[in-house]
Order: sequence, then C-alpha cells, then structure tokens
Amino acid sequence: MTNSLKATTKLHNGVEMPWFGLGVFKVKEGSEVVDSVKAAIKNGYISIDTAAIYQNEEGVGQAIKDSGVPREELFITTKVWNADQGYETTLQAFETSMEKLGLEYLDLYLVHWPVAGKYNDTWKALEKLYKDGRVRAIGVSNFHIHHLEDLLSVAEIKPMVNQVEYHPHLTQTELHAFCKKEGIQLEAWSPLKQGELITEPVIVEIANKYGKSPAQVILRWDLQNGVVTIPKSTNEKRIIENASIFDFELSTEDMDKINSLNKNERVGPDPDNFDF
Repeated sequence: MTNSLKATTKLHNGVEMPWFGLGVFKVKEGSEVVDSVKAAIKNGYISIDTAAIYQNEEGVGQAIKDSGVPREELFITTKVWNADQGYETTLQAFETSMEKLGLEYLDLYLVHWPVAGKYNDTWKALEKLYKDGRVRAIGVSNFHIHHLEDLLSVAEIKPMVNQVEYHPHLTQTELHAFCKKEGIQLEAWSPLKQGELITEPVIVEIANKYGKSPAQVILRWDLQNGVVTIPKSTNEKRIIENASIFDFELSTEDMDKINSLNKNERVGPDPDNFDF
C-alpha cells in the first residue's frame, strides 16, 4: 500500500492524497517555515499542511515557489479559521489564504473546527469553491461522529477528509469506523502526542526490535491503520527521519500492542468543548 513518500490514498472523489506529509502548526512565519517546507520538499515530501490560524501561509507559499517543484506535483492543504466561519466570510477567508500562499488552486480545504451554528454554512462555501474548481478536495477537521452526521444531513457533497487528533493514546476507533463506512479519509494531527509518546515503553521496545525510532514506529502504525499523517518538524534531520518509514512493516501482533495503548486521552481540545 504505502511504499514511498509519493504513495497516495484515493479520496472518494478520485483525487489522490499522499499518505504522508509535513504539518507546520506552530512553525514561525519567515525563515523557519520557509526552511522547513523547503527541506521537506527537497527530501521528497509532496504534501504540506497549513492553516490560516498558523499565520505562516506566506512562508509556505514562498517555499513552494523556491522549491522549483512543479505546482501540480504538490498537495497543499489549508483550513478556514473559526472566526471566519459562515458562508460569505469563508469565501473571503479562502481568497486571503490563496493570496498569501500565492496559489491558483488548493488541493484540500478544511473546516478547522466544528463551530456550532456556523459549520453547515461554512460547508456550503466549501462546496461552492469545490464546484468552481478552486479546490480539488474539501473536508473537515476535529469533527466527532455527531458533527459529521449533522453535516451529512445537509451536505450536497460529502467531506473527503476528517483531520483529527490521533495517536496511540487516542485511537478514535468508533470515529475511524464511521469515517470508513462513509468513505471519509481519516487524517492524524499530533500523531506523536507532541512528543509524549516517544518514551512509551511498549513503543520503545517495538522500535528496538525493528531498528527504528519510536517516532518512526508510531508513524508507520498510522499508515498501517489507513490513517494519513502529517508530523511537524523544523529540523531537516528529523524531517528525513520521520519519512523513513516505508522500508519496514509492523507485524499484526505489534499493531495490536500499540492499539491497546489507547486511553482516550487528548493533548488538544475536545471538539465538543472548545471556546475559540
């Protein structure tokens, strides 16, 4: 299934989305983000995930330009922020993001959080952008099952992706099963639980067995569970290391061991209880 950084999963509308990419949450605008995105692209990454709220879309756009890689070979994601949700405001926010990124079209646009009373209107705007050919795929982020059910009851176009907090302490099995059933691709943010999981004894032990780092084992676990993943790093050595996960496979037994670490424990806010 996934044998290289170019490996993709087919979204329900036929668009090919890379299984693996670079996230740039909390990466500073300016040289920090430009350098990390350029390092990723130079080392074979084709998928870059940003968001309006990260305030680094300009740097991401600059790095894409500087990389010399043809635009159509890359897969770029950004997200509409909560304060901009609603129909007209989302359309405006999209134009602002595109201007900052310096792009003609986007590969994936996501609703960042399920803002009550707003996300259905926001979705209508994403559907328009999709129909107008401005975006190749549309999706959501941080949606629980009940948010998805509510959205699906009014949506003309089903979300192609749901990007959520996902790692061995938060395996989201019910949500994952629901998304599979609906043909929505699950994508992981914070796959390493902000670094907390790399000292987890079970993972360390498995890592030693395969001659891999704990981070590589977790990221491989994501892929073998059929979850797209976008670890963040600003360090070129780590960017390369994170992506060196296509030359080994975890056994069923080791997959089960990692699955059993679940505690339903979040490092980020609960989508049912956030105030931003």
